[in-house]
Amino acid sequence: MADDVRFDPELKEATEFGKAHTRMILEAIEPYKDLDEKALALKKVLLNLYSPNGTGNLKQQGEVPERAIIRGSTPGENIRLNIYRPGSSGMKLPCIYNIHGGGMITGSIDNNTTQLSRLSEVLGVVVVDVEYRLAPENPYPAGVNDCYDGLIWTFDNAGDLSIDPLKIGLFGESAGGGLAAAVALKLRDNRGPKLLFQVLLAPMLDDRNNTPSSNMCSGSWPSWPREMNVLGWRALLGDRAGGGEVPFYAAPARAEYLGELPPAYIEVGDMEVFRDEDISYAKRLMEHKVPVELHVYPGAFHSWYAQVPDASVSKRAIRNRMEWIQNQLKRK
Repeated sequence: MADDVRFDPELKEATEFGKAHTRMILEAIEPYKDLDEKALALKKVLLNLYSPNGTGNLKQQGEVPERAIIRGSTPGENIRLNIYRPGSSGMKLPCIYNIHGGGMITGSIDNNTTQLSRLSEVLGVVVVDVEYRLAPENPYPAGVNDCYDGLIWTFDNAGDLSIDPLKIGLFGESAGGGLAAAVALKLRDNRGPKLLFQVLLAPMLDDRNNTPSSNMCSGSWPSWPREMNVLGWRALLGDRAGGGEVPFYAAPARAEYLGELPPAYIEVGDMEVFRDEDISYAKRLMEHKVPVELHVYPGAFHSWYAQVPDASVSKRAIRNRMEWIQNQLKRK
């Protein structure tokens, strides 16, 4: 592959592993010709790869979080939340509301306990992690509604949770980043409480898959290639994916007006499918006078920092995002 030389040298081993991993996944779903069947097959393959019991839940070491089950706006549906606190504190603390990734089809709050417990301790914040319904069994708008409902509950119960309601920010990665962007838009449009910030890590924003980076990151590409991204959107939107009738709460890149949104931190690797849509979203936020800090990391593929945390580019990315959040928490 000619583009191999562009991957960061410290990510070489992970890049080779990622390409082999992707190749195995694409070969497993290749027999399915119907797009809906292929999307469901992708979900099953990913679940089986990441957890032998097929639930998507990974056994992790770490502090057991507080748990809450709340009623969502969808009749008969409850929403599960995990809540992390930094030691003992008698004062109200800032809050990070986290939305996990997984291509809209996988992922769980039970996968993030170690990372989010550490995030809570390092930043001195309460972290609320929301479990949302996944596609294709629960297509749009189920997931974004669950994420929004959980955030509104967090604001409404800030006093009981010892959270400062003026210092609540969004944090989301990949599909979670796309959902976080959508929740910020929905909160703005509903004239809801004000968010302090939004952190969008390689957010999944655009169902059209028509950018140069989307076309580049195809085939046996590490982590999350175009083919999987197309199927993730297909699972979420069905026949509407890529068409002209997709709501911007489903695909925030389609929103025409991006004003009146909280300051944004956006990061993405320059060797991943989301690169161009994320750069475009950051640019358009700036055009609408939203403060944005954008980082594009050379030679990095999707979620590289989780796979190779000791690489220089990973340390730099983690340091930059943490410093930005700390500066936001100091704002009045």
